[in-house]
Parts: sequence; structure tokens; C-alpha cells
Amino acid sequence: MNDPYKVLGVSPDASDDEIKKAYRQLARKYHPDKYRDSDLADLASEKMKEVNAAYEEIKKMRENGGSSSNRGGQYNYGGGTSASGDPTYNEIRRLINIGNIGQAEQKLYSVAEPDRGAEWNFLMGCVMLRRGNYMDAQRYFDIACSLDPYNNEYRTAQNNLRNRAQGYGGGYRTNNNQGSGCACSTCDICSGLMCADCCCECMGGDLISCC
Repeated sequence: MNDPYKVLGVSPDASDDEIKKAYRQLARKYHPDKYRDSDLADLASEKMKEVNAAYEEIKKMRENGGSSSNRGGQYNYGGGTSASGDPTYNEIRRLINIGNIGQAEQKLYSVAEPDRGAEWNFLMGCVMLRRGNYMDAQRYFDIACSLDPYNNEYRTAQNNLRNRAQGYGGGYRTNNNQGSGCACSTCDICSGLMCADCCCECMGGDLISCC
């Protein structure tokens, strides 16, 4: 199936009400009754099936913490309960799980800089991964692992993202003069492939559900 959010024409950050509104608008537009005696009847019927499937998929993803059973190659990071028990981080994890990435990012930035430890960097990495900012995600995961090297959740996220980067173009490289960049000579293609396979392994229990 195509990206269900794209099918409905909404952002992954959209609220449940916004998603429902988009679904209803498309349902009215492509309802088979409108095309009963039209040459477009079959096309409208197929489109309606796609819209229905996308809406059900998004509901399932959000009910299951952002993961999807038919997104086999993805990982879910940032879900579950904060290892520190911090209620702020628990709420941020919940927001990532339901796909409200914008609000999760705002809450992360509201944390005072002296308090931005390993879990803060890990969750910011999850947010960056959900946004498709893979180099930033890797950087935050690296910091999280350096601050808490024995945390399996952080290490798994770090390794999976790095492995996928290597598989799609040799990994990331850092240039002291130019900052971080993709080692792949065709960076847009590399990012596109990464997005298709790795986007949103950022939420759940087995590892994250975004990319």
C-alpha cells in the first residue's frame, strides 16, 4: 500500500480530527453512488477502496503506537515507558507513538539544556528520524549512546540506522569543513531509499518505528 498519509493528503503530524475530516472529504468525492452510470465508476470504486484502506491503516498504526503490521522493514523506537520514569519523557514517547511529531519536538525543546541527557538525545533522534532527517537522527543517537553506552534501546536505534545508511550508499561521512553529509554521490536518491525502507522506526517496544 502507498503511504496512507499521502493517500489522505495529510501530514503524519495531523491530529485524529484532521485525519477524519480528510477521509470524509475523500469519501464524499469518490463515493461509488456518484459515478454509478459513469465510465469512471470502476476508477472511483478503486480509489474509494484505497482511501478506506489508508484510513483503516492509520487508525491501526495509532492504536498500536505508530507501528504497522504491513511495514515489515521498519523499526519502532521511542515507544514504551521512559527508563528514567520521567513523566515528561513518557508524554513525549506517547506523542511520538501517535505520530504527533511536532508537539513531541516542542516538548523536547522545552527541557532545560542542562537536563538534556541520554534519553533526551535518543528521543530527539527519534523525532529527526520520523522527519526524515537521517544525519541529525544518527548524531542524536550517537550522543545518547555515548552518554548511556549500556542502553540497548539507544544502541539498537544507532546500529540499525547506521546499517541502513551503509546499505544505501556507504554510510554517512563528516567533513570538518562542510559538516555532515551523505557519502552517497546521489544523496537525494539515497535519502529517498532510506525513507522508503527506514522511515519511522520510531515508536514501540522492539525498537523504533520510523524510517
